[in-house]
Formats: sequence, C-alpha cells, structure tokens
Amino acid sequence: MNTEEKRYADVIIDISSDKLDRVFSYHIPENMKDSVAPGSVVTVPFGKGDRCVRGYVTGVSSATLYDPDKVKDIAGILTDGFDPKANLVGLAAWMRERYGCTMAQALRTVLPVKRSVQEKEKKTIALSLSQDDASAALREMRKKHQNARCRLLEALMAEPQLPWEIVRDKLHITLAQARAMEERGILKILSEREYRSPRAMQAQNDQPVTLTEQQREIADTIISEWDRETADGLQYLIHGITGSGKTEVYIELIAEAVRRHQQAIVLIPEIALTYQTLMRFYRRFGDRVSLIHSRLSAGERYDQFERASRGEVDVMIGPRSALFTPFPNLGIIVIDEEHEPAYISEGSPGYHASEVALERAKREKARLVMGSATPSLQTYYAARNGFVRLFTLPQRPGSARLPETEIVDLREEMREGNGTLISRRLREEMEQTLSRGEQIMLFINRRGYAGFVSCRSCGKALKCPHCDVSLSLHNNGRMMCHYCGYSEPVPKICPSCGSGFLRSFRAGTQQIEEETAKLFPQAKVLRMDMDTTRGKDEHTAILSAFSGHEADILIGTQMIVKGHDFPDVTLVGILAADLSLNAPDYRSAERTFQLITQAAGRAGRADKPGKVIIQTYDPEHYSIQCGAAQDYESFYEQEMGFRSLAGYPPAGGIIAVRCSGPDQEYLEKACGYLGAFARRLGGRCMVSVLGPADEPIAKIQDTYRKVIYLKHGDMNVLTHIREKLEQYVEINEGFRTITIRYENLA
Repeated sequence: MNTEEKRYADVIIDISSDKLDRVFSYHIPENMKDSVAPGSVVTVPFGKGDRCVRGYVTGVSSATLYDPDKVKDIAGILTDGFDPKANLVGLAAWMRERYGCTMAQALRTVLPVKRSVQEKEKKTIALSLSQDDASAALREMRKKHQNARCRLLEALMAEPQLPWEIVRDKLHITLAQARAMEERGILKILSEREYRSPRAMQAQNDQPVTLTEQQREIADTIISEWDRETADGLQYLIHGITGSGKTEVYIELIAEAVRRHQQAIVLIPEIALTYQTLMRFYRRFGDRVSLIHSRLSAGERYDQFERASRGEVDVMIGPRSALFTPFPNLGIIVIDEEHEPAYISEGSPGYHASEVALERAKREKARLVMGSATPSLQTYYAARNGFVRLFTLPQRPGSARLPETEIVDLREEMREGNGTLISRRLREEMEQTLSRGEQIMLFINRRGYAGFVSCRSCGKALKCPHCDVSLSLHNNGRMMCHYCGYSEPVPKICPSCGSGFLRSFRAGTQQIEEETAKLFPQAKVLRMDMDTTRGKDEHTAILSAFSGHEADILIGTQMIVKGHDFPDVTLVGILAADLSLNAPDYRSAERTFQLITQAAGRAGRADKPGKVIIQTYDPEHYSIQCGAAQDYESFYEQEMGFRSLAGYPPAGGIIAVRCSGPDQEYLEKACGYLGAFARRLGGRCMVSVLGPADEPIAKIQDTYRKVIYLKHGDMNVLTHIREKLEQYVEINEGFRTITIRYENLA
C-alpha cells in the first residue's frame, strides 16, 4: 500500500518570549504541504483547550520526536497582511543552514526579544467638569476639608490638563486620590504609551544638501533601478576616497525610500560613530530616525524595535544588530565602512552582516548599498566580477584635497637616540599645527598601557594564570588581563627564575597621553579608547568636546579613525603603523592598509590642507606604501596575487571549526578525531584540512581553544563537509562537553 510521506513543522508560538528554543511539532495537512516553509505564519491548536493561536514555522521535516498519533494538525496558513517577524524567522532558518548554528541561536540573533521591561506610560490629568460645576465641587471639598483634592481641582481649573509628574511631585497628590476623583466624574486620567528615546537632541529638518555631479549620477542610477528585480538581488558598492561624500548619497537614496513609504536600515561599524552619523540623518529626517546599539537599556532597545514594527520609524541606525529591525516595508539597507571586522559576529552564529543583509534584501526586495574607501577584498572582487554594481567617488567635494603623507622610519629614530613613541618629525609638525590653532589626532592600535612585564634574565613575560596572554601593565601599578579581568600587582621578583630584573614594555594610548602632556603642556588633550568610553554616553561626550574645540589633541585607538569629520583637524599621526602586520591572520596586510587609509582620511577634510605622519618599523611593506598613497588599486593587485597563490578568500574558501572546552587533554583528543574525520571526507574532493592547532589565544577564562581550517576553491564543497561534521558531532556523545562553532571566512 503506497501512502504519502507525512511532513511535520516545528512551530514557535510566542516569539516575544526569552525561551525561543521551545518549539512544538505539528503535522502539515496534505493540502498545505506546498505552502508551509520556514518563516510561514500559521494558526495552530495550542494547550488543553486547543485554543487557536498564531505561530511561526522554524523548520520542516519528514519526522517528529513525538508519537505521530498525538501530533496535532496545523489549522491554517495566515495571509492577513505582511508580518515582519515572519520574514525574520525565515532569515533565521537561512542563517542556520549557512553558518551551521542551531535554530535557537539564529532566532535569538534575529528576533527582537521582549524582556521583562515595564512599558513607560505618559499620564495626563484632565478636568471633566465645566468651570461652574468645578466651582461647586470645590466648595463641597472645602467643607469636608479634603485639602489634597482641593489643591488638584484648583490647579485644573487654572490649567485644564496637567502632566502627572506635576500633579505628583508639585501638588503632592497620590494616584489613589486622583482615581477617587475620577470615579466621581471630576477628572479623567489619560494614559498613552511613551517610548524611551536614546536621543538627546531636537529635530532640525535641514534643507537637502546639493549633491556634486558624481554624487547625483550615482544616486540617480540606483533610483532608476529601484523597481528592478534580479535573482542575485540589487547590490551596489560605492568606492569613494575618505571625505568624498558617500553619506550624502546614502541620505539621498533613503529620502527616495521614504518618498515610497519604505524604511531604511543604516549599519555603522562602531558605536562611536552614532553621534555624528545620527545627527546628519536626524537633521534630514527628524524624529523618524532612531538608533539601536549595545549600550542602550533593555527598555530603550525594545521600544525602538516596537516603534519600527509599527511603522513609526523610517530610518534605523546602528551596528550589526540593527540589521534585524522588524520593518514592515524595508526599502534599502546601507552598510557604511563595509570592510570593518566589526560586521563579523564572534559568537554563534558567526555571521557576516553583509551576507545576511544581502539575503534579507533579496527576501524583501530591498536594495543593498555598501560604501568604503577601502572595500574588503571579497566585496571588491565581487564587484570586479560583475556580481556587485560598482561606483567610484575619486575626489573630495569643493576645495578639500587628500592630505600630504610622510613615512617616518622608527628604526632610524632608534639609531639616533629617540626611543619615544613620538618621532622628531611628528613633534615638529605638532608644534606648527598647535601654533596655528588647529587640531591633531594621534592614532595607535592599542589601548591603555597595553604593555607587558618580562624578566630580563630568563626572558619570560608575566601571563594571566587563566588566559594564555600577557598581563597588561596599567599606571596604577597593577597588571590586568583584558580577557577575563584578572589583576595583580607587579611582583618584586620573577616568579619563574627569581631574578629581580623585571622591566615593562609599554606602548598604548595612556602612555602617549602622558608623553604628549609633557611635550605640549599648553595643549588640551583628550583620550578615547575602551577604557575611557565604558559609560553609556561617554563616546558622545568626548566627540562633542573635540568637535567643539574644547581640546587640541585627540588620542585614541581604532574608534577615532572611522568616519569622523572634524574640519579643524589638519594633522594626523599614526604612531605604530605596523602593529597589526604581525597578527596571525591572513588578512593582516589588508587590515593594516585599511587602518592607515582610514586614519589618514581624518586630516584636511575642509578647506585647510592636511598632513599625515606615518611611523613604522617596516616602511617598505606594500600595505604601508599603498596606504600612504591612498592607492587602493595597487594594494588590491598585490594582495590578490598573494591570496591566489595561497588559496585564501576571495580566491578560495575557508571554514574555521573553532572548538573549546575546560579539559585540555580531552579537547585535544576530540579535535584529533574531528580532524581525522574531516580529512576522510575531504580526501576525494581535494579539501585541505589544517590542524587542529591552538587558537592565537589558546586559553580564555580557563577554557582551552583549538581550531581546524577547511580550505577549498568552492564554498559549496566546504558547506557540504561542514554539514557532515555537524552530523558526526551530533551522533557522538564524546563531543557533548566540547563547544563547536563554525565560521565562514570566505
């Protein structure tokens, strides 16, 4: 007897709950088999009374873990309008397949989960009586000596509506007293939802900026293709030098989306960028702009997502998580500084925001616009091969020009007796800049003292007992681990050999701040790094102070060189340009080039000429030479030559299998089995398997870490191998104590 194969759907009932990993199994009726898919909105019988409720399908399969005879049928498929959360559930299902995570992990990433946060209400007390009736009621209250009620009624007779805060704090009326008067028909207590807003500014709808001819051509071309659809989605790359006006193009495109009653998501890599970026968008679009980032309170985050889902916001700005804003009619996604590593999630799922943005854009027929002065090699490679539409902005608007650059060889400085972090040439330029009343930015890719203490006798550095990293020396005399927070005072003798010859090696923002203060005591100095921006609004405070010329010199890490526009900054000093060159990462040259180019781009952004001093121990390296010249094409050609020879992305594909666990010996054994299985799988299709090997940081918070790399020219082959590894791990109980995360590096 031939019977049709039964199909089952995993359904989550309440996606506003924290418990997103709780799914229920339902049978898919025959007449719905072709219609039910991940992301579908369905109605299902739920609970003992079989109450019909809304649910979201997270997966479909031919089997269920429960007794098939007890599994209920899906009641129906909802088609009562677009549900933005359903689209996000479908996106989560795609992420699960793409990045090898669980559905629960994907759902926690994409859904705006409602926390146990009390909603804020705005209460207003309004008079319900005429003046004559109110006077009569007041006389009666005075006879009964109801003094509190008399105060309130007198106030309402003078001002018929009063905010509850005034009534409570100034008139000293309790809510119970107000409600008693409401029951007598004397007043009404009006309540409306008040959204928590993370902004502290007023709307200033500015006139639209006049675009240059090049900017207008890019905007008009994209707008002309707004209604066109392709299988790969509409994606564009604006490759513009620093200060070329990419943001003005973004704003023009978003204005087009708003005219079409659509919404926009603008991704920025750093929370530090939100102040200036938000101001520019807010001036154009008013209070229809909001932002989301990790420093907001739970209430603020939830409120902004609620506003977006109700169509009360047109533009959402923020880092990676803003990508999952539940807009009902998304029209455009903008990824500014698309090359930034901050767009790659380090948790599970280890997703890349540009990949997920493209998938969401395809699903919702939106446009994806990326912009950068230093595009990632993957994106530029895709543009070169016709998968992404490429536009260029090779000039700055008006009279602004790229700054003059100069490379200083720190080896020569050392030979001539200058062991400080500020070269003689940079010091001369700083003196001249300050004498003209102009501003300076000093960049180093490290925070705090970021130095270490080592023994000059045995050569061993003092390390964290919980993490395989050197302890960083801070100016309070204590050493700290920046991974787990462990700290201890500097010992008198070496714990390894007993020698007293312990010396520190320090090079960080804090030391530079102190050296600068000694060299230029008349200058006002600000420092911006992770240690000075821990508070919610400290980014904004520092940037506002520097923008308002309250300081002459701004010293900082990467967060000061990305996207900021300070017209009076005419000198930028890059203090150790090659620090990132020796990182254990095939992208180290690319990251170095990007940092130099972005840092240099902060100088001379108005009509004043700019100067950049690049200090390095490796002045001949092509990433530093090309960064100094702001020559992206030359860097791309040289770097792609190396990538092609080694089979690194974008010339090939890589998946990292990152494993961690508390037992070092057990982890090594488990990874050995996993690596051997991967080699058997990859042998026939020529997949290179590297490792298992220690991660660059081999232990964090007493957890050991190892990695296995899978390399192949075809990413689809690697995805197939990854799926087989997932199955292998699932059926082998020996991996239960090991945490495994898959990361696509292509």
